Amino acid sequence: MSAQHDERRTVAEHAEHVTELLAGLTELGHDDVRLTAALGRATATDVVASIDLPPFRNSQMDGYAVTAASVADAPVTLPSTDVVPAGPGAPLSLAPGTAIRIMTGGVLPDGADAVIPVEDTHRAGDAVEILRGRAEGEFVRERGSDVTAGTVLLPAGTLLEPRHVALLAAVGLSTVAVLRRPRVAVLTTGAELVPAGTTLGPGEIYDSNGTALAASVLANGGEVVLQTRSSDEPAEFAALLAEATRSADLVLTSGGVSMGDFEVVKDSLAPRGSWFGHVAMQPGGPQGSGMIDGVPVLNFPGNPVSTLVSFDVFARPVLRAAAGLPPIDPRHALLAVALRSPAGKRQFLRGRWSGGRVETVAGPSSHLVAAMAWADVLIDVPADTTELAAGESVTVLPLSPAVPSPTRQESS
Repeated sequence: MSAQHDERRTVAEHAEHVTELLAGLTELGHDDVRLTAALGRATATDVVASIDLPPFRNSQMDGYAVTAASVADAPVTLPSTDVVPAGPGAPLSLAPGTAIRIMTGGVLPDGADAVIPVEDTHRAGDAVEILRGRAEGEFVRERGSDVTAGTVLLPAGTLLEPRHVALLAAVGLSTVAVLRRPRVAVLTTGAELVPAGTTLGPGEIYDSNGTALAASVLANGGEVVLQTRSSDEPAEFAALLAEATRSADLVLTSGGVSMGDFEVVKDSLAPRGSWFGHVAMQPGGPQGSGMIDGVPVLNFPGNPVSTLVSFDVFARPVLRAAAGLPPIDPRHALLAVALRSPAGKRQFLRGRWSGGRVETVAGPSSHLVAAMAWADVLIDVPADTTELAAGESVTVLPLSPAVPSPTRQESS
C-alpha cells in the first residue's frame, strides 16, 4: 500500500475516512462483567428473565393471611396461632375460618387469598379481631405479577444504570454481557514533553495531551491500555508504537505530523502506508491515519487544542458508537457576538453559553488550552462563511453530554 502525502481533505471527507478505518471497533464482541462493574456499559444482547418475579406468592403488608370469604362479614374474630416471617420455608396451610399472622414478603399460606393489614385488626390472645374485610387478592403479591420467566428485561443496547442492575439482581443474575470497550493506546511525541509533577527545564513543557486524550477516551466509552510518550527519535517511537499495537484496538498519537524537520510520526509511518495531509479546518489541520500491524492509528497534531478538537470531531463519534453510547449530536444556537472566520477552512471556535446564547471564548489559536477548559461547546463555522452577525444561528458541538440544550427560543 502506498501512502498519500499532503493531500487536502474536507472535514466531512476525513471523518468518513476515519469512520471506515475504525469500522472494526463495532465488532469487538462482549464481556461478561459483575453487575456493579456494568454501570454505564451497554448490554450486548437482550437480557431475559429465567424466573418469575416475585418467585412465589407473598404478602404485601404486615398483617394476617385469610380467605376473603371468612372476613366478608367483618368485624369478625378468627383463631390465630401461627406466624409467617419473611424468610425461607415451605408455605403453611391455612385452615378454614382461621388467620395466620404474616410479615411483609412472607410466603402466603396455601388456601389464603387475601391479607388484612395489621392496622385493621385487634389482637386478643390466640385470636384476632378483623375490623374490616378485604376482597380476594387484596395485599397479595402473585407469583410473576412483576415479571414472568422468558420476559425480555432489557433489550440489547441498554445503557445500564442502578435501576437496571437492581432488576437483574432481583432475577438472580450476578453478571451481564456488555459490549466490550475499545482498548485504546495513547502515544504523545516530542522531545520537549515532560511529565506533570516534575520541574520544567529550558524549552520543556508538560505533556497535557496524553492526559487529555486518555481522559477523552475514558469519557467516551473506551479503555486506556497504554499511555506513554516518545522523544523525536524514530527508534524509540517505533518501539513504543509496536507495544501499543500489541495491546490496543486503536492507537491515538499527538504531535509529529506537520511540515517541520522533526516530524517523527509522519516520517516513521508514511513509508509504512499511512496517509498524511491537511484537513480544511482550524484548529487541527495536519492529520494522519493508517493501519499499522493490523491496528488503526489516528495521528493528531500536537498543539493542545488541536489534539482535543481532532478527537472530538473525528474519534469521539466512532468510539461512542462502538461502546454503545448515544451520540453527542450538534445543536443550533444563536450567536451572542459577531465573529469572523478565514475563508476555505471550517472553523471550530471555543464557545460557551451566555444569557441563553453562545459566545466565543478567547481567540482561535490552537495553543489556548485554558480557553478550551472554559468552553462548553465548539462553534462550527462552515468553510465558506467568513462573517456571522450577533443573533445569527450557528451549529454548535457540545464538548460533553452534560451540556444543556438551548430552549426553542434561544436556538430559533
